[in-house]
Amino acid sequence: MKHVESSTNFKCIVYKLVKVEAKEIFTKTRIPGASYVLNQYIGCGHACLYCYAKFMCRWKRYGDWGSWIEAKVNAPELVRDKHVHGMVYMSSVSDPYQPIEKELKLTKRVLKNMNKDIYLRILTKSNLLLRDIDVLAQFRHLEVGLTLNGFDGKLKRVFEPYSPGHEDRVKALEKLSSEGLKTYAFISPAIPHLVDVTALIKQLKDLVNFFIVEPLNIKLCGHCFLKALEELAPESFKAINSLDKYLSYHKQLRRELEEFKVKTMLVAHYPRLCVHELYIEN
Repeated sequence: MKHVESSTNFKCIVYKLVKVEAKEIFTKTRIPGASYVLNQYIGCGHACLYCYAKFMCRWKRYGDWGSWIEAKVNAPELVRDKHVHGMVYMSSVSDPYQPIEKELKLTKRVLKNMNKDIYLRILTKSNLLLRDIDVLAQFRHLEVGLTLNGFDGKLKRVFEPYSPGHEDRVKALEKLSSEGLKTYAFISPAIPHLVDVTALIKQLKDLVNFFIVEPLNIKLCGHCFLKALEELAPESFKAINSLDKYLSYHKQLRRELEEFKVKTMLVAHYPRLCVHELYIEN
């Protein structure tokens, strides 16, 4: 078991660290806009209650989501001298800058070894990525984003217990932007009556090149999250538990996004419908 210092009010995160060697590191993906995903970690010490990657527990039988991290220790060697065509997304089933990265520096070593001509999009909840800003600046085709939703207080402690707070993420975007890097804000999960998407865009529009807005994926967020949401934010739970209301929220959100003169993608996961739509607004 590993004890890792976190950047929250909690003293430490306790989880199982599993070190493995992978055969390959670039994996084909159906994520919109990306050709490959790169996951040097599987699992995440941020332990977000709504995390969509919890499905990995079907194959990784180490315990509950957030209680284990699998680290592909040979990932830095696997990316060396490799070039792939199309966008590479880091990461889809983990956070590349989760707390264990402070100790292992696995992401840092991957970035150092990676071909700097690769089209790379990074997404994290952590300001730890500022540690690697000198390496990030070497990439010629890089987009680096922070997930933001404005959770604080009890909501933050329950939904995102071990990730840095909102202001730390905003300051990270400020620094990245000031250094001339291409940045984006990933507003997720967008939840009616709970996440003020309009306020977040107003706060961040001068710090980022574009936004990605993703309403809550009801299918993947899990029963535990929905139960906590019903207890902590009953109006929000009612709004997503009604198909008509949630579809109305999607339409309202799209109208609001169209009013901003910023580049925005709205990724919609409609509940109980086999629909996954992607809107791009300029």
